[in-house]
Amino acid sequence: MTGWDEEFDLVIVGSGGGGMAAALTAHDSGLSCVVVEKGSKFGGSTGISGGGIWIPNNPTLRARGHDDSRESIRRYLDLLTEGRVPAARLDAYVDNGPAAMELLEKSKWMRFFWVKGYADYHPEYEGGRPLGRSIEALPFDTRKLGEDEKYQRPNSMKGPLGLWITAKDYHDLAMVKRTWRGRWASVVAAWRVSSNVIRRRHMATGGRALVARLRMALKDAGVPLWLKTPMTDLVTDDNGVVTGIVAQREGRTIRVRGRYGVLLATGGFDHNPQLRERYLPEGAKPDFGMGARENTGDGILAGERVGAALDLMDDAWWMPAVRHPAGATIPLVSERCIPPSVIVSRDGRRFTNESAPYVNFVHEQLAGGHVPAWFVMDAKARARYPFAQILPGMPIPQSFYDQGIAFRAATIAELAEKIGVPADALAETVSRFNGFARTGKDLDFGRGDSAYDRYYGDPTLKNPNIDVIDKAPYYAFRLEVGDLGTKGGLVCDEHSRVLRADGAPIEGLYATGNTSASVMGNEYAGPGATIGPSIVFGYIAARHAALRARTTSTART
Repeated sequence: MTGWDEEFDLVIVGSGGGGMAAALTAHDSGLSCVVVEKGSKFGGSTGISGGGIWIPNNPTLRARGHDDSRESIRRYLDLLTEGRVPAARLDAYVDNGPAAMELLEKSKWMRFFWVKGYADYHPEYEGGRPLGRSIEALPFDTRKLGEDEKYQRPNSMKGPLGLWITAKDYHDLAMVKRTWRGRWASVVAAWRVSSNVIRRRHMATGGRALVARLRMALKDAGVPLWLKTPMTDLVTDDNGVVTGIVAQREGRTIRVRGRYGVLLATGGFDHNPQLRERYLPEGAKPDFGMGARENTGDGILAGERVGAALDLMDDAWWMPAVRHPAGATIPLVSERCIPPSVIVSRDGRRFTNESAPYVNFVHEQLAGGHVPAWFVMDAKARARYPFAQILPGMPIPQSFYDQGIAFRAATIAELAEKIGVPADALAETVSRFNGFARTGKDLDFGRGDSAYDRYYGDPTLKNPNIDVIDKAPYYAFRLEVGDLGTKGGLVCDEHSRVLRADGAPIEGLYATGNTSASVMGNEYAGPGATIGPSIVFGYIAARHAALRARTTSTART
């Protein structure tokens, strides 16, 4: 081959969790590799996420005595995916997940903890776990990145005055007005702020901690990371084998060879308006995506141009959301568990369990055409619980009212008029819900029955997720259909190889993360079931590229 500007054994496009894990795997397998990143910051959507990793039987879980039988994990995933995902891909995920995490933990930087109690999203299913399987990276002082610190993607989870909190910390802090554990968490938070000021640390948690740790491991391994280097196309030979990429770097077009493959880890098409319009359902076409802004479907489109099949393009990692007046999209995870609240459609009636896993909630919302929906709560809710980054007891900023995102009224009837829903229907909905709250049982939608619902609920109540809505003033927030990223993409096999429509692999081309059609099908196993598969199938891709290298070497000798 001639005409290459750079050559590596494996070219990895995208610097999120899947791309960086693949690079570490490639290095461990003896391959030379490069990570090519479109943006000016590294980390992708992983870096702005909560950073959870859902990989059953990983070393962190096993060290805590939380072993699963393979049969229970597969049973859970079978029930979850309902035949939508090939068994071979589910097998590959389950069987390679522990090994992928073991490889990462060869680096001194890669350390994790179990988020005990953060349930699988369907713990009531056979094989589901009420205590959860999600792990997170330990908090990390990003000063250790040195010069690279300024190239790490920021996120909106950074606390004031350097406050850092993990997912477990947030679970406790959300109840600061309700439980002693919440009050103690606030004391710990205050100590962390003081400690950071004195020690001048730059502590990161969640996705930022995970990405920073991966970056440190890549630096130790000597793997190059090229920022501001968008891929513009794939290169194929006369036989249709993918042999490299075309990219823009430092003002010029370059061709980068991947001797044994190219891995696409470029995210979904979250911020591509044309693809959203073409593929996503009515109600979800407007862009309230919360993934990295660079996610415009580059890898998916490049794969499609060389003959790749697509699947699940009408689905996403849905997330109910509120638009911030400044333009950002605020995800609503814990907020939907606020007890004295209901979510209603334009007819003033509930349509599903408000506290259900977010993907399931939005699936119900879209199926019923309930866009927009309205989040209705009373003064108790505002006094007790955080909502959309507004602390409990704090006034809702006037800009929310000015832009029609929030409304306030002295009565339910007045609130109904302001948001344009039938007053009698909303009054009936609230009255019926209040009856359920008094008995502690939601007879309509089972809110609070699942361990997942209860995780972010109020443990001081008979049912942690329902309480009487009766204290004026009353509030309503306009609820948008947001997403953490799109779910559809290139069809891949159990080796992460991209497939054509006839099922034949495109030799030399791999994909992982939201560039590939999700191994979760239309569902979501638990916290971190986006990042977990991205890491595992990045690992699998690099291992398969190493196998190609060995096979090629053997054939030459």
